[in-house]
Amino acid sequence: MKSKANPDDFYNRFQQQLEDSQNWPGRYMFKFIVKSNSNQIPKLKQLFDNPSEGVSLVNSSKNKFQSLTITLEMKSPLAVIEIYKKASALKDVIIL
Repeated sequence: MKSKANPDDFYNRFQQQLEDSQNWPGRYMFKFIVKSNSNQIPKLKQLFDNPSEGVSLVNSSKNKFQSLTITLEMKSPLAVIEIYKKASALKDVIIL
């Protein structure tokens, strides 16, 4: 079932929450879940220019999923939202 929520409304609220919750530029933690047999991990890393630091990849207990966490210095809430919008276009990626 499709949600009737407006994505623009969501991102506007999210931007306000990010602005209110911390100082910018600042460190931000992105977290994604993907199926273990998926090829999405390299695609997600490319969204961040393939970072070598601040990256954690953890398998689930039954190895069906992988959790990718990337912590980076971000310039602004809009830069964070831009990454999330690009990630949302990738198949089988759950954004946390």
